Amino acid sequence: MNRHKLLDVGGTFIKCEDGRQVPINSAGTREEISRSLQEAVGDCKPGDSIAIATPGPFDYNNGVFLMKHKFASVYGESFVALAGIPEGVEVRYIHDAACMLLGEITYGAGKGYENVTLVTLGTGLGFTMTQNREIQLNAVGSPSIAIYNRPYRDGMLEDYVSARGLLRCYAEVAAETPGEHPHPGSALEVGLLAGDGNAVALAAFRKMAQILADSIKDLMESFHIECLLFGGQVSKSFRFMEETLRENLTGLKQISVISDFSNATFNGLKALLEEKA
Repeated sequence: MNRHKLLDVGGTFIKCEDGRQVPINSAGTREEISRSLQEAVGDCKPGDSIAIATPGPFDYNNGVFLMKHKFASVYGESFVALAGIPEGVEVRYIHDAACMLLGEITYGAGKGYENVTLVTLGTGLGFTMTQNREIQLNAVGSPSIAIYNRPYRDGMLEDYVSARGLLRCYAEVAAETPGEHPHPGSALEVGLLAGDGNAVALAAFRKMAQILADSIKDLMESFHIECLLFGGQVSKSFRFMEETLRENLTGLKQISVISDFSNATFNGLKALLEEKA
């Protein structure tokens, strides 16, 4: 019986559909990375299928690492060779944000819409979209449009809309607000403060949401986006941004978080194998 394997490759762990989390050191040596990939893949034989989600830069058509900030020791090398995958095994690769979006338009909150955008808020700022239900990708399989590096103030948009961006917004609001304020060390702590009703934390979320809305409004209009979804760890605090986003992005039929934070990537990997079957 042929088997299907689903892998979500991050910089610290490889999450496997069977529940395993295999440690991987993205700054490690070639041998260390290869050993982790082989452990995650495990035994496989011709006829098996493996679907792999991984961040970019990566050549998703040919399965080649192109990252320099992570996995630098395997730059230009084949995933198949590093993981020891034998001939005859079908291997599919997909960008991690595109994977999440594929799962949502197949099974989740984006189902039924033609033009959907997914914004991922976490360590970084991701952007992926569909047009006529087709995920828009560039020549190597990454999302066709990036917004993280859009110029904004003294840097780029990701400096203000991301986990570190939320901390920056909090610091700016706190500096403008009289009195003593907590000093959160992470986006999670800002979210906890907001949940307790802290005015500065709530204002920080609104400020970040306003920056994002102003920055993507042109894209929402140009590409006739109907549904805007949010994923990533910071998006778990979506309720603190929702009102600002709705007030500023009025042409959308739906603005919401993804339907399943726990299984979003694996849902996309499952859909990837099904559409190729």
